[in-house]
Parts: sequence; C-alpha cells; structure tokens
Amino acid sequence: MPEQLGWLDGWWASADYDVAREVLQRGVGALLCLAFLQALGQFRPLLGEHGLLPVPRFTARVAFRDAPSLFHLRYSDRLLVVVGGLGVGGGAAIVVGLPQAGPWWVTTAVLLVLWAGYLSVVSVGQRFYAFGWETLLCELAFLAAWFGSPAVPVPFLLVLAARWLLFRLELGAGLIKWRGDPAWRDLTALDYHHETQPMPGPLSWHAHHLPRWWHRAEVVGNHVTQLLVPWLLWLPQPLPSVAGGVVVLTQGWLVLTGNFAWLNWAAIVLGAAMVSDDVWRALVGGLAPGAGSGAVPPPVPVPYLVTATLVVLLLAALSVRPALNLASRHQKMNANFEPLRLVNAYGAFGSVTRRRDEVILEGTLADRPGPDDWREYAFRGKPGDVGRRPPQVAPYHLRLDWVLWFVPLGASGPWIPRLCERLLEADPATLRLLRLDPFDGARPRWVRMRLFRYRYTTRDERRRSGDWWVRRELEVIVEPVRLSPRPGGGLAR
Repeated sequence: MPEQLGWLDGWWASADYDVAREVLQRGVGALLCLAFLQALGQFRPLLGEHGLLPVPRFTARVAFRDAPSLFHLRYSDRLLVVVGGLGVGGGAAIVVGLPQAGPWWVTTAVLLVLWAGYLSVVSVGQRFYAFGWETLLCELAFLAAWFGSPAVPVPFLLVLAARWLLFRLELGAGLIKWRGDPAWRDLTALDYHHETQPMPGPLSWHAHHLPRWWHRAEVVGNHVTQLLVPWLLWLPQPLPSVAGGVVVLTQGWLVLTGNFAWLNWAAIVLGAAMVSDDVWRALVGGLAPGAGSGAVPPPVPVPYLVTATLVVLLLAALSVRPALNLASRHQKMNANFEPLRLVNAYGAFGSVTRRRDEVILEGTLADRPGPDDWREYAFRGKPGDVGRRPPQVAPYHLRLDWVLWFVPLGASGPWIPRLCERLLEADPATLRLLRLDPFDGARPRWVRMRLFRYRYTTRDERRRSGDWWVRRELEVIVEPVRLSPRPGGGLAR
C-alpha cells in the first residue's frame, strides 16, 4: 500500500482551513488550560476526599460505564493535582504550538490525553460540573484532536463535523428558547435576563436599564442568530464564514453583559474556526505561507486518512439522537447521550427567571446570638453586598457561586449541610473559595442560611445611595446550626 495518497488532495483534503485548524486547536488548548487550572483551585474543597460531594462516595455507587473516569481506579487529592498539572501543561503546549510542530499523531495524542483527563474530572464532578460548557469542552477537545498538525491536510469531513457542532450549539439554544418560555416569543425575555442571570457582570446593570425597544431588538437578534444564521453553515463559502462571524459578534455581546464561564469563549473559538483562509486573507491581509485555497495541501498519509475517516463515521453514527433531539417537541437541554460525551445536545435559558433570589450565608461568634451578632460571608462572584458592583469573573468559573444560584430554584442536596459544617470548622480550603471570611479564620459558633429577594437599583436610587442592588429578606432556609458535641461530629441545632 502506498504511504501517501496524493490523488485525494482534490476532494478529501482542503487547503482553505489551515488558519481554522490553528484557531480551533489553540483556542481549545487555552480553554483546557483554564479548565484544569480551575480544577486545581476548586475541585478538592468541592469534590475531594473531604469535599462537599466526595468523589470516593460517588464512584462507590456509580459504575465506570456510566461515568468513565480515571478516578474510578483510585481517587486521591494528590492524584487530582497530578491530573490538573498535566492538563495545564498540555493545554499550554497546544496554545504555543509545541505538539503541532511534530507528526500529526503527536498533536492527536496530546489532545486525546487532555480530553480523557478532563472527561475524568467532569464524569465525577456531580452537581459542581453539571454545566453545558463542561460537556462542550469535552466534545471540542475530542474533535480538535483529529485535525492533526500542519504535517497533514485538513480533512473537509472534519470541517463539516465542526460545523455540525456549532450548528447544534446555536440552533439548540435557539429552539429551546422558542419552545420553552413565552417570554422569548413575546420578546420580553431581556426585560428580566440581565437582572436575574446567574452571574451578572460589570455592565449588566447598565444593560438592564437600556430602553425596552433595545431589549426587544436583543431578543429578535437572538432569534435571527440562533434560529436562522446556523443554516448558512451548510452553504458554500463565504456564507459559513459569515455565520461564524455573526456568532463571534453576538457572543462578544454576551461576554460584555454576563459571566457564563467559558461558554461564550468556546462559541467564539468555534465561530472563528468557520472562517476560511480566503476570508481571513481578505480581512487581515497576509497569512502564513501555504495558507489559503491557492496552496497545494500536503499529501495524505494512509494512517491519517483511515483514522480521520473512521472518527467522522463514528461521530455521524452518534449524531442520530442529538439530531432527533433538535427536532423533538420535548427537546432536552445540555444532554449527553453516551458517557464519553462525543456528540451532545446544547441549549441555554429555555426558561427565564423573573425574580432574583439569593442565598446569603452568615455566621456568628456569639453563644447566644442576637440580631446584630451575625456576619455575612462574601462570595467572589455572586451578589451579596448591595454596594458591590458585579465583578467580571468569566471565563473563570466560580462553581460554588453558580450552584448557590440554583438553590432557590429547588436544587438542594447533601452538599448544603456539608458546606455549613466546613464553615463551622473554618476549613481553609473551603474558605479560599470565598472572597471574604468575616472571622479571619476563627471558627464561628453558629452559621445559618437566609434567602433574600434582589433587584437592581433604579437610576435615581443608584444616584442617591451608590448601591447596585436593593434587597429584602424572604425567609431563613437553614436555621442556625453548630457543630455537634457528640462523638462523630455533624451538625446540631
């Protein structure tokens, strides 16, 4: 068998997506580097041996086939640090292009190792990793791996696979909105969203106070971008490039007005990867030598031809259920249909929250606390102090802050009393997840959890008070608890 099949260059291989490959792989490498870095900082207090939802308890009751992970073999906080450190290093190597300088299989192997490592983290991450962008990053990493290196041409079949991913991401989000909440159909969704989204950003207050006609225009623009523009991906160039550019621009607006971890940035990477080399040349001028449709792609090695084709056939077979999900009246949002998370369903904000309720955690050093003895714990991202401007935290993902947003919506669990217990113990790892410990490392005698209704200040209220929020108490959702003096510990009232 010949080592190279040059006769495939005209149809299987493409010379118009060399820049797209660089954008996709280096962008995914940056996202993986960030994701593993977050795991190093947050995984152990949330999911480690003494975390709020310990991994060993999870792996004891959930089979490997349902949650494939290296940590099924053995979990330790030290092993997590090793996996996280290798992930950060591997992601950074992809960003600077070290694996891409070698044969195609080196880049593929590095990205597959990163995919397997992050899948291992996500599979055991439970509530703290139950976000659509975790699955999206797993799928992106697996797909990017098979683009190989500049030593081989870009297979047009993989270009189509990347378009299929962006198509599902955008159309799935558009359909779940249209089918879900009537506020998206009557164009009122953005009257609420900037105020009630899980993690507002520095410009969210200003976006909320834009005129109502602007909010209507935002919703119409969302529908056009997510329900109509994705279909351009299946037409000849330059229309897929136009679709990718629209995604980049609209996701940029979401970056400015909210904090959605790396979801928007992953979509921006995908959108930019839709742009052909010819369009890049028209936009920014000279590209690297060899980039563009006028260049002759390198020959196709037989092992790469066979491997990439088989991968695309696998992805096509796994796409049946996600495709049916898009067409279903009972569409699932952010769902995976097989444990390796290779082809998934996406969507966001199928329903819009009309009111903002926030969980506030408090503690006290007093044995018999009065109303003025309680001190509030401050979180890094979620609203608390009404005078604090919402910060910019994305693409960093504050997992505890996000999960607390879901508590008023009914998403409780055993991690809540464990969080109270860790605060009572003044656990250093848990306290590092917060912005401010009001007791400077001392153990409080009691902690409690209260629920407040938040809304943005009006322009007049902000001028008078300087505050960004107004809040009022609704109820105490966890009555004051303390560490039990009985053997075995636990909480007591």
